[in-house]
Amino acid sequence: MAIIALVSAKGSPGVTTSALACALAWHRRLVLAECDPAGGSILAGYLGGQLDGPRGIGELAVGELRDGNLETAFWSQLVDLDAPRRERLLLPGLVDPAQAGSVTPLWQRFADYFTALDRGNPGYDVLVDCGRLHVTGPPLPLLRAASVVLLVTRAHLPDLSGTRAVATALERDFADHRVPPGTLRLLLVGDGHGRTEISRALKLPVIARLPHDPRTAQVLALGGTVRSGRPLLRAAAGLEVPVGALLERRRARLAWPVQQVVPDAV
Repeated sequence: MAIIALVSAKGSPGVTTSALACALAWHRRLVLAECDPAGGSILAGYLGGQLDGPRGIGELAVGELRDGNLETAFWSQLVDLDAPRRERLLLPGLVDPAQAGSVTPLWQRFADYFTALDRGNPGYDVLVDCGRLHVTGPPLPLLRAASVVLLVTRAHLPDLSGTRAVATALERDFADHRVPPGTLRLLLVGDGHGRTEISRALKLPVIARLPHDPRTAQVLALGGTVRSGRPLLRAAAGLEVPVGALLERRRARLAWPVQQVVPDAV
């Protein structure tokens, strides 16, 4: 199980930028899936709309509802962000938010399929951009299936207030669906209150902080040359270490043998 999901409260403060920075900076073989019901932005922004023909999760959803062909169609809908290596792949998001009605019934189907991708040959982790939680048809099955959920927030009081409400809602939902504890972490974006202060106030661990780097954020939003030495890319690369540690702990817990209870001898 190797789904890493990013989600936020209102305003979606840098979820897509953070996810794309991680996808470009990490050494893991991964698929970046844009699963924001409000629509994707990487295809038109960072990639400059250069692809011919429609591609992405909307096309997958239509095909799955019509033919049930997700396994065969999935790989043809991906974009190689590091061609021709096929180590950083993008599943573009919805072009038209009106397509969300086709995708919403399939969130669980996508969650099951993404979960199995790390067992392929080669295996892939899936980095999922879930956008804002408070939208119609949020991808909750993807969040429940994730090994790590990063709740992205700015570190100023108005943002933290909304984040606390989302964290509470997610923790309640995870408990109801028996999601293992320790799945949810805070990912801070930009300046503001300190990590310790925020962690104490929101009662959640802070996994990392991504710096305010408008030059790199503009490239990731509108296209251009990504420079690995820029602050945002360096911090995104560093995030791979604690996320990887959480994934390994999750895998170790799942692999731990269940102790058999031997009844007392009569």
